[in-house]
Amino acid sequence: MASTSLQQTQRLGQHLAPQQILQSSILQLTTLMLQERITEELEQNPALEMTELEPTTDEAEGDAEEEEIDWDEILNQPDDFNVSRYEDYSRESFEIQIAASVAFTEKLLAQLADAGLSEQSLAIAEELLGNLNGEGYLTIDPQLVADRMNITLETVEEVRRGIMRLNPPGVGAMDLQECLLAQLQQLGANGLAMRIVADHFENFANRRFSRVIQAAGCSEEELQEAIKIISRLNPKPGLGDATVAGDYIIPDILVDEVDGEWQVTLNDGSLPEMHISPTYVTMAGSKTKYNTETRQFARKKVEAAKWFMQAVQQRRDTIIRVMKAIIARQREFFERSDGTRLRPMVLRDVAEDVQMDISTISRVTNGKYVQTPRSIYELKYFFTEGMTTTEGEEVSTRQIKADLQKLIGGEDKQKPLNDEKLAELLKGQGYPVARRTVAKYREQLKLPVARLRKEL
Repeated sequence: MASTSLQQTQRLGQHLAPQQILQSSILQLTTLMLQERITEELEQNPALEMTELEPTTDEAEGDAEEEEIDWDEILNQPDDFNVSRYEDYSRESFEIQIAASVAFTEKLLAQLADAGLSEQSLAIAEELLGNLNGEGYLTIDPQLVADRMNITLETVEEVRRGIMRLNPPGVGAMDLQECLLAQLQQLGANGLAMRIVADHFENFANRRFSRVIQAAGCSEEELQEAIKIISRLNPKPGLGDATVAGDYIIPDILVDEVDGEWQVTLNDGSLPEMHISPTYVTMAGSKTKYNTETRQFARKKVEAAKWFMQAVQQRRDTIIRVMKAIIARQREFFERSDGTRLRPMVLRDVAEDVQMDISTISRVTNGKYVQTPRSIYELKYFFTEGMTTTEGEEVSTRQIKADLQKLIGGEDKQKPLNDEKLAELLKGQGYPVARRTVAKYREQLKLPVARLRKEL
């Protein structure tokens, strides 16, 4: 008979406690997302209540008189359980207005309905409009719509052409050329501009103006007039309506300069004030009126409410600490009226300043915005790599990009600067950059190559 033996081993491992997981998830939420999360928690946890809806505590007081409740055992520190907004009464109160608007696709469908389209055509239009991207272009092959609805491609195309004639014109196009043609047709332009877009678009889009002049049989002056007409068209008709993007930037943090000092507050005035339900505190501690199962249930809910409110408070404190650390490192940027002179700064720098983990700083800065006296910035904006100039000064790569953009903006558009020439000019300003670096920065700025920036 084979003998068996038991062995005991020890292993070290890291496991996140439920409180840590909750704190991490709350920390990365924006103000609007946190408002939804609080509403959800209020609905799910009966031990968590809004202060404005605080119930009468006659029943709770009666229970307290009936027997002594060990509050320290239940709550540890009762003062931790009233979470309210920080009110800065030195600031003038204001409300951020968000425009009430009808969905972009609904506006287009309403125009089609007014045109007296059949139910089938409206159904096709709804299917097509549901596949528009944020710029107003169709992202699905019309043939797939025809197959899905068991109709002919001609029927789908007829509806799509009708959509492109709506306001704004060009919505529903498959590409830029089709979009511009639809707009020219709405303008009634049947001259050179229409012929250029219809027949010579590739040469025109690539700034091969000499080929356009030769192929279209026009003069340079006539081409200039056609370019003026085309330049007035909207290459992204969907962005002409604010409801397409649906992205309203509401700052999470407010920064003001008061008496030479920068004050940081959270823009959380819309968040409800919360507290622990006295009734559930009583249920968790009253051994005479409630059985063990009820007390355990109440205790669990009270602890969950406590963790949640602590996570909200910790989020508030952490965001303020991180923002103050950013201001301390980027003080020159905040003090300059032109918003330049960003210092090189990475997440690790701020993490060391506030003695937190880099992942925590990443959660704080991701997707959150700060309103300064000058403008609204995403927190990620303040983090940038650096470069040492020929004079030994540390500058942000964002500053180099800004100077690069100025060079391109001030160039002769008939003879635009190529990347090699731009690199030489930047070196003349003290930036030791190579041509490949200039090309990378230019692409990040979404600026085309010299050939595509050429104008007549």
